[in-house]
Amino acid sequence: MKKFNLSLFFILWMGCLFIYGQKVAFEEYDLDNGLHVILHQDNSVPIVTTSVLYHVGSKDENPERTGFAHFFEHLLFEGTQNIPKGKWFSLVTGNGGSNNAYTTDDFTYYYENFPSNNLKLGLWMESERMLHPIIDQGGVDTQNEVVKEEKRMRYDNSPYGKWNEEVKSYLYKVHPYRQTTIGKMEHLDAATLEEFMAFNKKYYIPNNAVLTVAGDIDIPQTKKWIDDYFGPIPKGPEIVRKFPKENPITATIKAEAFDPNIQIPAIFLAYRTPGRNSRDARVLDVISTYLSQGKSSKLYKKLVDDQKMSLQVAAFNMNDEDYSTYVILSLPLGETQLETLVTEIDEEVEKIQKELISEKDYQKLQNQFESDFVSSNATIEGVANSLAEYYVFYDGDTNLINKELDLYKSITREEIRTVAQKYLSPNQRLELRYLPEPQKEEK
Repeated sequence: MKKFNLSLFFILWMGCLFIYGQKVAFEEYDLDNGLHVILHQDNSVPIVTTSVLYHVGSKDENPERTGFAHFFEHLLFEGTQNIPKGKWFSLVTGNGGSNNAYTTDDFTYYYENFPSNNLKLGLWMESERMLHPIIDQGGVDTQNEVVKEEKRMRYDNSPYGKWNEEVKSYLYKVHPYRQTTIGKMEHLDAATLEEFMAFNKKYYIPNNAVLTVAGDIDIPQTKKWIDDYFGPIPKGPEIVRKFPKENPITATIKAEAFDPNIQIPAIFLAYRTPGRNSRDARVLDVISTYLSQGKSSKLYKKLVDDQKMSLQVAAFNMNDEDYSTYVILSLPLGETQLETLVTEIDEEVEKIQKELISEKDYQKLQNQFESDFVSSNATIEGVANSLAEYYVFYDGDTNLINKELDLYKSITREEIRTVAQKYLSPNQRLELRYLPEPQKEEK
């Protein structure tokens, strides 16, 4: 969802808040209904972020009803018993605020930024979303059209818009990560109002959520408002998750996909890798940075700058809770063949597998990760997001916000070589040739 209006007030005030070496102080506790609360006080600027992370994403959906979590990202802005239909955004912006939401495979995240004197309003609105949402046929029909338009714009009619859907379908055979967050429109069309209401009742409950309040707050007063607004919300039934495990990939999966919206093909090399709460996932993040972050990275310099073989090259690890997906992609330049790009990419990966990266490159990586980490926590909004995700996806270790960078900096050159050997071999991957759709012959 992209409906938000960042006022000049926030643009002026949301400056750098995190300096490496300075700990992020926070307090956390549980309400009786199971809602986990995290409070971070920073009175340096008069702003506050209120966010709620619901531990529900596309992997939690019925495979015959995909798209529900993303649909609810939209639906829960429709209105509540005390917020009239269509008034959510005007209520936020009319009080100097901004808001947004997004959905992933694993969670849905809602947040508001307000001047700190409107904290009470932000807490009330999120409690309304949790306790009193209006889920009726009119709202469902309205958002169904909104989601369909989003799918057409971002996926169906967008160049390379379906690459992730294609990759997932080959890498995941039994785990629900094979589903996409946008889902299938025929599933949403077929769903009944009762099914939407049941999904809300199951997942959008206090014991499946984390409330984070960060910024210019008075902690005793904040706790009082939280208790007043969220304390009465009933606890829901315990959610039990037991997803099937994937068998290892032991032979290269070769596949093709066709896109009517492109003229230049692409190659996607995709590997199924460990979940985000693993040291190996962090090492793979480092390898991604080494290969493709910045114009001096190995793949960019080789394929784009020096050899002029590629228009674009990227390597990244899509970190999820149960598994991650490691992707290397490239678009050819001129007459370069996709097979040539694969050979050149493999050559660089093999160097990592066989040799230790140089001390100079290693120090550069250390500096890049420090810069990236500081940037990700450079605003109150970023700190709130980090605190919530650390708690939910890292065994309740919220304090990782103060330790994560040290974990990355402790990764050795030897580990980089070992992890590249362990996960990035050709027989462990999908090779997806993403091609322009052939022109149909006229009869």
